[in-house]
Amino acid sequence: MVNPFRQAHFLISANRLTQLPADAGAEVAFTGRSNAGKSSALNAICDQRGLARISKTPGRTQMLNVFPLDDAHRLVDLPGYGYAKVPEAMREHWRGVLDAYLRTRVSLKGLVLVMDARHPLKAFDRDMLAFGAASARCCHCLLTKSDKLSRGEGLRTLAAVRKTLAAEFPATTAQLFSSTGGNGVDEARNLIAGWLDI
Repeated sequence: MVNPFRQAHFLISANRLTQLPADAGAEVAFTGRSNAGKSSALNAICDQRGLARISKTPGRTQMLNVFPLDDAHRLVDLPGYGYAKVPEAMREHWRGVLDAYLRTRVSLKGLVLVMDARHPLKAFDRDMLAFGAASARCCHCLLTKSDKLSRGEGLRTLAAVRKTLAAEFPATTAQLFSSTGGNGVDEARNLIAGWLDI
């Protein structure tokens, strides 16, 4: 079976919502704290090493990066948030852009929230899940860098995260994921394909 995500290609880095493609079709957005492995996860799902730029410097993704699969389906890499060393004015700008994007983007079918499996459910992660719940978006958590944990630690972390989600954000799902080891890539790919109806 052909992986439709291999067709993904970079289209634009948008600084404002007006620069995005027309609000039609279906798109899935990747969000998460700076340095959680967001770009690596996107590359692994699309089976393309250099699709989304990876940096060891937190906060390098400072635009909405759009990756179409075809004319009607897109992935969007949102700016990383957290301890990125960016000016306060830029932080405020992005807060407004992301708020408007999440509230008003009709074609947005779901959010993939990328969290380092060693540090899940920080304050920003909960904020994003609350955004998703309030806007009735599908949300799925990728617990990345799971290869840094033993199998037992990974399973315990996943169980704890799922328990918290069931209590606070019952519509949200979660899985272990490793972009280097490939663990969970097919599971994530299948779920996103379902959201996009491809």
